[in-house]
Amino acid sequence: MQYVSTRAANPADPESRKSFTGILLGGLAPDGGLYMPLEYPQVTAAELDAWRSLSYADLAYEILRKFATDIPDADLRALTQKTYTPEVYRNARPGESAADITPLRVLHDEGGQTLILQALSNGPTLAFKDMAMQLLGNLFEYALAKQHAQLNIFGATSGDTGSAAEYAMRGKAGISVFMLSPHKKMSAFQTAQMFSLQDPNIHNIAVEGVFDDCQDMVKAVSNDLEFKARHKIGTVNSINWARVVAQVVYYFRGYLMATTANDQKVSFTVPSGNFGNICAGHIARMMGLPIDKLVVATNENDVLDEFFRTGVYRVRKAAETFHTSSPSMDISKASNFERFVYDLVGRDSARVRALFEKVDTDGGFDLSGRPGSDGDEFAHVAQYGFESGRSTHADRIATIRDVFDDYGITVDTHTADGIKVAREHIETGVPMIVLETALAAKFNETILEAIGTDAERPPGFEGIEALPQRFVVMPTDVARIKEFIASQTGL
Repeated sequence: MQYVSTRAANPADPESRKSFTGILLGGLAPDGGLYMPLEYPQVTAAELDAWRSLSYADLAYEILRKFATDIPDADLRALTQKTYTPEVYRNARPGESAADITPLRVLHDEGGQTLILQALSNGPTLAFKDMAMQLLGNLFEYALAKQHAQLNIFGATSGDTGSAAEYAMRGKAGISVFMLSPHKKMSAFQTAQMFSLQDPNIHNIAVEGVFDDCQDMVKAVSNDLEFKARHKIGTVNSINWARVVAQVVYYFRGYLMATTANDQKVSFTVPSGNFGNICAGHIARMMGLPIDKLVVATNENDVLDEFFRTGVYRVRKAAETFHTSSPSMDISKASNFERFVYDLVGRDSARVRALFEKVDTDGGFDLSGRPGSDGDEFAHVAQYGFESGRSTHADRIATIRDVFDDYGITVDTHTADGIKVAREHIETGVPMIVLETALAAKFNETILEAIGTDAERPPGFEGIEALPQRFVVMPTDVARIKEFIASQTGL
């Protein structure tokens, strides 16, 4: 399996093609694009049948070996077995089996309409990001040991990516982490999870801006190829292909657990900000997984909902980005969206380059086909199964309260966005699976508002907000960020 940038000048040139391990430790391609496989591997009906009886770790191996063809099978199997164990994903709730890793819970099954919640937050940081980040940490350590090298991970987080990355990388040989986050714009729990880490290889940087500022600085540093090479910079943000493909696994797992035969279809609703999570669903569908619909659920920062309703991709400015009660989705420039656009425009890399240059210069593009638009590809979106919806703070409060009252389950704010939108798109005869985003304890302020009681915390997380915190505050200044990285790496 070979990979090419979405903006490759000449995708047919063998020199532009990379292996899985060749792109593993990086993020953006040198041309500013994102890596994609030359083609999606296909899954047969016989394979789906055989996979129904597999453990999560074995399923992950079968799927990942289609993408990581340059890692020996025995090594890849060992990595997935090390990653996906009940000991790592130990925070299963009553009625769930830790061995299932991503257990399903049926919320509603009446009148032919089935609403299912897929638990993805049983890992060490109580967020779905653990599902990919734990594997990424083990892959990085494996690759660095092979190369006798070191890596300085540079990333941005709106809440959960940072803690998942830091918990996955803490103590890993040859790895340091530099994580940007928007200052005072995460929940108290999320902030404490990151800033309370005292490991010397973990560096938290609180940026005086919004998440999009953090993300832009990560891209600016990644595009400085000399600095990136000298300081051995890699990334764990969802622009990293390995992280996206690791998420493909739980779409297959959810489908196989929710169905009994391959002629059945399911739909997925996914709370979305950076488009990485639902991009994995797109990949699974392109591989042949019988997915009917992929429903994008946004909060008030609805740049993705606007596109999937109108064909207009319009990035919001910092002043137009809302600070909401589902803060991990307070994103107005979806970095993984380029991967879908690449497929939507027929994998025309020159077209992708032109469109995303327009994002940089004009703040967006219009594929609606209306007079004066930039193209008419929006007409083809339906064939990829995408639909969308939007949720507000009032919707979140009502949904958290309804789910608690009706099912005795407390969901977090982002998952509430997903459930609210899923209810609007569910169809008779097609189970709708909502991907859980995090445990409710991470957003207790809103849980208190919704149901009047604290969200239950798993053992070990009591009083986390009171722990000493270690971080630095910096302005949105790329030069200052580079100086800080250089001062800590000594390179």
